[in-house]
Amino acid sequence: MPWNRRIFIYLLLAIWVAANTSSQTVSSEPKPVPLMQVVPMPYDQASFQRDGVELTRYHFGPGLHRPFLFPVIGPTGRSLTRMGHPNDPESHSHHNSVWISHNNVNRTSFWSDSGKGKIRHKRIMEFEDADEQSSMVVENEWVNNEGKVLLLETRKITVLPLTNGEWLLTIDMEFTANNGTVTLGKTPFGMIGVRMAKTIGVNDGGGKIRNSVGAANEKEVLWKKARWVDYSGAITNEKLEGITLFDHPDNPNFPTCFHVRNDGWMGASLTFDGPREIQPDEHSNLRYGLYVHSDMKSSEAIETEWRRFTKIPPAASK
Repeated sequence: MPWNRRIFIYLLLAIWVAANTSSQTVSSEPKPVPLMQVVPMPYDQASFQRDGVELTRYHFGPGLHRPFLFPVIGPTGRSLTRMGHPNDPESHSHHNSVWISHNNVNRTSFWSDSGKGKIRHKRIMEFEDADEQSSMVVENEWVNNEGKVLLLETRKITVLPLTNGEWLLTIDMEFTANNGTVTLGKTPFGMIGVRMAKTIGVNDGGGKIRNSVGAANEKEVLWKKARWVDYSGAITNEKLEGITLFDHPDNPNFPTCFHVRNDGWMGASLTFDGPREIQPDEHSNLRYGLYVHSDMKSSEAIETEWRRFTKIPPAASK
Protein backbone atom coordinates (compact mmCIF):
# COMPACT_ATOMS: atom_id res chain seq x y z
CA MET A 1 0.00 0.00 0.00
CA PRO A 2 1.48 3.41 -0.95
CA TRP A 3 2.64 5.52 1.98
CA ASN A 4 0.45 8.48 1.14
CA ARG A 5 -2.65 6.27 1.12
CA ARG A 6 -1.64 4.63 4.39
CA ILE A 7 -1.13 8.03 6.05
CA PHE A 8 -4.56 9.14 4.81
CA ILE A 9 -6.22 6.07 6.36
CA TYR A 10 -4.40 6.67 9.67
CA LEU A 11 -5.61 10.27 9.72
CA LEU A 12 -9.24 9.20 9.12
CA LEU A 13 -8.95 6.64 11.92
CA ALA A 14 -7.50 9.24 14.30
CA ILE A 15 -10.32 11.67 13.50
CA TRP A 16 -12.95 8.96 14.06
CA VAL A 17 -11.40 7.99 17.43
CA ALA A 18 -11.21 11.62 18.55
CA ALA A 19 -14.83 12.30 17.56
CA ASN A 20 -16.15 9.25 19.37
CA THR A 21 -14.06 9.93 22.45
CA SER A 22 -15.40 13.51 22.59
CA SER A 23 -18.96 12.24 22.20
CA GLN A 24 -18.49 9.75 25.00
CA THR A 25 -17.02 12.44 27.25
CA VAL A 26 -20.00 14.75 26.69
CA SER A 27 -22.59 12.01 27.20
CA SER A 28 -20.95 10.88 30.44
CA GLU A 29 -21.78 14.23 32.09
CA PRO A 30 -25.37 14.18 33.41
CA LYS A 31 -27.51 17.25 32.93
CA PRO A 32 -29.16 18.85 35.98
CA VAL A 33 -32.53 17.30 36.87
CA PRO A 34 -35.30 19.97 36.93
CA LEU A 35 -36.93 20.48 40.31
CA MET A 36 -40.37 20.83 38.70
CA GLN A 37 -41.59 18.25 36.20
CA VAL A 38 -44.75 17.18 34.38
CA VAL A 39 -44.74 13.39 34.13
CA PRO A 40 -47.09 11.75 31.58
CA MET A 41 -49.12 8.99 33.23
CA PRO A 42 -51.29 6.11 31.98
CA TYR A 43 -55.00 6.58 31.24
CA ASP A 44 -54.73 10.16 29.91
CA GLN A 45 -53.25 11.83 32.97
CA ALA A 46 -50.26 14.05 33.69
CA SER A 47 -48.63 14.41 37.12
CA PHE A 48 -47.14 17.73 38.22
CA GLN A 49 -44.28 16.95 40.60
CA ARG A 50 -41.82 18.83 42.79
CA ASP A 51 -38.62 16.87 43.32
CA GLY A 52 -40.45 13.65 42.45
CA VAL A 53 -43.42 14.28 44.77
CA GLU A 54 -46.83 14.87 43.18
CA LEU A 55 -48.58 18.20 43.75
CA THR A 56 -51.51 17.78 41.39
CA ARG A 57 -52.65 15.64 38.45
CA TYR A 58 -54.43 16.67 35.26
CA HIS A 59 -57.10 14.24 33.99
CA PHE A 60 -58.17 14.53 30.34
CA GLY A 61 -59.53 11.14 29.22
CA PRO A 62 -62.09 10.81 26.40
CA GLY A 63 -64.80 9.48 28.73
CA LEU A 64 -64.84 12.61 30.89
CA HIS A 65 -67.35 15.45 30.65
CA ARG A 66 -64.48 17.88 31.11
CA PRO A 67 -60.77 17.83 32.09
CA PHE A 68 -59.95 18.53 35.74
CA LEU A 69 -57.16 18.63 38.33
CA PHE A 70 -57.14 16.18 41.25
CA PRO A 71 -55.67 15.87 43.82
CA VAL A 72 -54.36 19.28 44.95
CA ILE A 73 -51.78 18.42 47.58
CA GLY A 74 -51.07 20.83 50.43
CA PRO A 75 -47.84 21.14 52.46
CA THR A 76 -48.85 18.30 54.82
CA GLY A 77 -49.15 15.88 51.88
CA ARG A 78 -52.95 15.65 51.86
CA SER A 79 -55.36 16.78 49.17
CA LEU A 80 -57.11 20.06 49.90
CA THR A 81 -59.78 19.26 47.29
CA ARG A 82 -62.19 16.38 46.71
CA MET A 83 -64.35 14.86 43.99
CA GLY A 84 -68.04 15.69 44.47
CA HIS A 85 -70.20 17.22 47.17
CA PRO A 86 -69.67 15.54 50.58
CA ASN A 87 -73.41 15.40 51.30
CA ASP A 88 -74.91 15.26 47.80
CA PRO A 89 -72.48 13.33 45.58
CA GLU A 90 -74.91 12.28 42.83
CA SER A 91 -76.34 15.64 41.77
CA HIS A 92 -72.94 17.31 42.27
CA SER A 93 -70.81 14.75 40.47
CA HIS A 94 -69.57 17.58 38.26
CA HIS A 95 -67.67 19.08 41.21
CA ASN A 96 -64.35 17.70 39.98
CA SER A 97 -61.85 19.17 42.46
CA VAL A 98 -60.60 22.03 40.24
CA TRP A 99 -62.32 22.39 36.89
CA ILE A 100 -63.05 24.82 34.05
CA SER A 101 -66.61 24.97 32.71
CA HIS A 102 -69.60 27.24 32.04
CA ASN A 103 -73.34 26.81 32.40
CA ASN A 104 -74.46 28.67 29.28
CA VAL A 105 -72.48 28.63 26.03
CA ASN A 106 -74.88 29.47 23.20
CA ARG A 107 -77.60 28.15 25.56
CA THR A 108 -75.78 24.81 26.01
CA SER A 109 -74.77 23.82 29.56
CA PHE A 110 -71.23 22.53 30.02
CA TRP A 111 -71.51 22.77 33.80
CA SER A 112 -73.35 19.69 35.10
CA ASP A 113 -72.83 16.06 34.09
CA SER A 114 -76.44 16.01 32.87
CA GLY A 115 -75.79 19.00 30.59
CA LYS A 116 -75.54 18.63 26.83
CA GLY A 117 -72.07 20.11 26.41
CA LYS A 118 -68.71 18.36 26.64
CA ILE A 119 -65.23 19.84 26.86
CA ARG A 120 -63.21 17.42 24.76
CA HIS A 121 -59.43 17.11 24.98
CA LYS A 122 -57.90 17.40 21.53
CA ARG A 123 -54.13 17.20 21.97
CA ILE A 124 -51.14 18.01 24.17
CA MET A 125 -49.05 20.71 22.58
CA GLU A 126 -46.18 20.99 25.04
CA PHE A 127 -44.61 19.82 28.27
CA GLU A 128 -42.07 22.02 30.07
CA ASP A 129 -39.83 21.10 33.01
CA ALA A 130 -37.62 23.58 34.88
CA ASP A 131 -36.50 24.53 38.37
CA GLU A 132 -38.73 27.63 38.41
CA GLN A 133 -41.92 25.98 37.14
CA SER A 134 -43.45 23.15 35.14
CA SER A 135 -46.28 23.46 32.66
CA MET A 136 -48.31 21.77 29.97
CA VAL A 137 -50.22 23.30 27.07
CA VAL A 138 -53.31 21.54 25.72
CA GLU A 139 -56.01 22.15 23.13
CA ASN A 140 -59.67 21.53 23.96
CA GLU A 141 -62.92 21.68 21.99
CA TRP A 142 -66.25 22.76 23.54
CA VAL A 143 -68.79 20.56 21.75
CA ASN A 144 -72.61 20.75 22.03
CA ASN A 145 -75.00 17.79 21.93
CA GLU A 146 -75.24 18.01 18.13
CA GLY A 147 -71.51 17.50 17.79
CA LYS A 148 -70.87 21.12 16.81
CA VAL A 149 -67.65 22.67 18.12
CA LEU A 150 -68.61 26.02 19.66
CA LEU A 151 -65.29 27.04 21.17
CA LEU A 152 -61.64 26.23 20.55
CA GLU A 153 -59.59 26.52 23.72
CA THR A 154 -55.85 26.59 24.34
CA ARG A 155 -55.11 25.99 28.02
CA LYS A 156 -51.78 26.34 29.82
CA ILE A 157 -51.49 24.85 33.30
CA THR A 158 -48.43 25.94 35.28
CA VAL A 159 -47.16 24.98 38.74
CA LEU A 160 -44.68 27.26 40.51
CA PRO A 161 -42.95 26.25 43.77
CA LEU A 162 -43.05 28.57 46.76
CA THR A 163 -41.35 28.31 50.15
CA ASN A 164 -42.31 25.96 52.99
CA GLY A 165 -44.07 23.43 50.76
CA GLU A 166 -46.53 25.98 49.34
CA TRP A 167 -47.12 26.43 45.62
CA LEU A 168 -49.02 28.38 43.01
CA LEU A 169 -51.16 26.95 40.21
CA THR A 170 -51.97 29.21 37.26
CA ILE A 171 -54.49 28.40 34.54
CA ASP A 172 -54.33 30.44 31.33
CA MET A 173 -57.04 30.06 28.69
CA GLU A 174 -57.39 31.45 25.20
CA PHE A 175 -60.81 31.00 23.55
CA THR A 176 -61.69 31.33 19.88
CA ALA A 177 -65.25 31.15 18.56
CA ASN A 178 -65.69 28.44 15.95
CA ASN A 179 -67.92 29.27 12.96
CA GLY A 180 -69.91 32.14 14.42
CA THR A 181 -70.32 34.34 17.47
CA VAL A 182 -70.40 32.51 20.80
CA THR A 183 -72.33 33.98 23.71
CA LEU A 184 -71.44 33.14 27.29
CA GLY A 185 -74.79 33.68 28.97
CA LYS A 186 -75.45 35.38 32.30
CA THR A 187 -74.93 32.82 35.08
CA PRO A 188 -73.02 32.46 38.37
CA PHE A 189 -71.73 29.02 37.25
CA GLY A 190 -68.42 29.35 35.45
CA MET A 191 -65.63 29.82 34.50
CA ILE A 192 -63.70 28.05 37.30
CA GLY A 193 -64.79 25.95 40.29
CA VAL A 194 -62.97 24.54 43.32
CA ARG A 195 -64.44 21.82 45.56
CA MET A 196 -62.64 21.84 48.90
CA ALA A 197 -61.89 18.85 51.13
CA LYS A 198 -64.73 18.03 53.52
CA THR A 199 -62.76 18.96 56.65
CA ILE A 200 -62.08 22.44 55.27
CA GLY A 201 -65.73 23.29 54.59
CA VAL A 202 -67.44 25.76 56.92
CA ASN A 203 -70.38 23.43 57.65
CA ASP A 204 -68.60 20.08 57.82
CA GLY A 205 -65.22 21.08 59.21
CA GLY A 206 -65.50 24.52 60.80
CA GLY A 207 -63.36 26.15 58.11
CA LYS A 208 -63.59 29.75 56.98
CA ILE A 209 -64.15 31.70 53.75
CA ARG A 210 -62.60 35.16 53.45
CA ASN A 211 -62.21 37.64 50.61
CA SER A 212 -59.97 40.56 49.70
CA VAL A 213 -62.38 43.18 51.06
CA GLY A 214 -62.55 41.67 54.55
CA ALA A 215 -65.84 39.75 54.32
CA ALA A 216 -66.23 36.26 55.80
CA ASN A 217 -68.24 33.13 54.95
CA GLU A 218 -71.12 32.59 52.56
CA LYS A 219 -73.52 35.28 53.75
CA GLU A 220 -70.97 38.07 53.28
CA VAL A 221 -68.87 36.72 50.38
CA LEU A 222 -71.50 35.18 48.06
CA TRP A 223 -71.81 37.08 44.75
CA LYS A 224 -69.63 39.92 45.96
CA LYS A 225 -66.78 41.39 43.91
CA ALA A 226 -63.25 40.71 45.13
CA ARG A 227 -59.67 40.25 43.94
CA TRP A 228 -59.49 36.87 45.66
CA VAL A 229 -61.35 34.46 47.92
CA ASP A 230 -59.64 32.14 50.39
CA TYR A 231 -61.04 28.88 51.80
CA SER A 232 -59.05 27.48 54.74
CA GLY A 233 -59.60 24.93 57.48
CA ALA A 234 -58.35 21.78 59.18
CA ILE A 235 -56.57 19.18 57.08
CA THR A 236 -55.35 17.24 60.15
CA ASN A 237 -56.07 17.61 63.86
CA GLU A 238 -52.91 19.70 64.13
CA LYS A 239 -52.73 21.57 60.83
CA LEU A 240 -54.76 24.20 59.00
CA GLU A 241 -54.29 24.66 55.25
CA GLY A 242 -56.17 26.30 52.42
CA ILE A 243 -56.48 27.47 48.84
CA THR A 244 -56.89 31.06 47.67
CA LEU A 245 -58.60 31.54 44.31
CA PHE A 246 -57.09 34.56 42.52
CA ASP A 247 -58.81 36.67 39.89
CA HIS A 248 -56.52 38.55 37.48
CA PRO A 249 -56.65 42.27 36.60
CA ASP A 250 -56.59 41.43 32.87
CA ASN A 251 -59.79 39.36 33.08
CA PRO A 252 -62.72 41.20 31.47
CA ASN A 253 -64.87 41.47 34.63
CA PHE A 254 -62.12 42.14 37.20
CA PRO A 255 -62.75 42.22 40.09
CA THR A 256 -65.11 39.30 39.59
CA CYS A 257 -68.09 38.16 41.64
CA PHE A 258 -67.36 34.97 43.55
CA HIS A 259 -69.85 32.14 44.04
CA VAL A 260 -69.12 30.47 47.39
CA ARG A 261 -70.90 28.10 49.74
CA ASN A 262 -70.36 27.09 53.34
CA ASP A 263 -70.65 23.47 52.15
CA GLY A 264 -67.10 23.67 50.76
CA TRP A 265 -66.95 25.18 47.32
CA MET A 266 -65.91 28.41 45.63
CA GLY A 267 -65.84 29.68 42.07
CA ALA A 268 -65.16 32.82 40.07
CA SER A 269 -68.24 33.91 38.10
CA LEU A 270 -67.19 35.34 34.73
CA THR A 271 -70.71 36.27 33.58
CA PHE A 272 -72.57 36.91 36.80
CA ASP A 273 -73.07 40.55 35.79
CA GLY A 274 -74.24 39.79 32.24
CA PRO A 275 -73.51 37.85 29.03
CA ARG A 276 -70.27 38.17 27.08
CA GLU A 277 -69.67 37.53 23.40
CA ILE A 278 -66.67 36.01 21.68
CA GLN A 279 -66.45 36.99 18.02
CA PRO A 280 -64.93 34.65 15.40
CA ASP A 281 -62.10 37.08 14.63
CA GLU A 282 -60.97 37.65 18.23
CA HIS A 283 -59.23 35.82 21.03
CA SER A 284 -60.67 35.92 24.56
CA ASN A 285 -58.11 35.35 27.29
CA LEU A 286 -58.59 34.45 30.96
CA ARG A 287 -56.18 33.78 33.80
CA TYR A 288 -56.87 32.39 37.28
CA GLY A 289 -54.52 31.36 40.06
CA LEU A 290 -54.74 29.02 43.04
CA TYR A 291 -52.42 29.68 45.98
CA VAL A 292 -51.99 26.40 47.91
CA HIS A 293 -50.82 27.28 51.40
CA SER A 294 -50.33 26.29 55.01
CA ASP A 295 -52.13 27.81 58.01
CA MET A 296 -54.96 30.34 58.06
CA LYS A 297 -52.99 33.02 56.24
CA SER A 298 -53.45 36.66 57.11
CA SER A 299 -55.09 38.87 54.50
CA GLU A 300 -51.81 40.77 54.17
CA ALA A 301 -49.89 37.56 53.36
CA ILE A 302 -52.48 36.52 50.77
CA GLU A 303 -52.44 39.99 49.22
CA THR A 304 -48.66 39.73 48.83
CA GLU A 305 -49.03 36.45 46.93
CA TRP A 306 -51.86 37.88 44.82
CA ARG A 307 -49.65 40.78 43.77
CA ARG A 308 -46.86 38.36 42.87
CA PHE A 309 -49.37 36.41 40.77
CA THR A 310 -50.41 39.55 38.85
CA LYS A 311 -46.79 40.17 37.81
CA ILE A 312 -46.25 36.76 36.21
CA PRO A 313 -45.92 37.26 32.43
CA PRO A 314 -48.96 36.03 30.49
CA ALA A 315 -48.78 32.73 28.64
CA ALA A 316 -47.62 33.14 25.05
CA SER A 317 -50.08 32.21 22.31
CA LYS A 318 -49.24 28.99 20.50
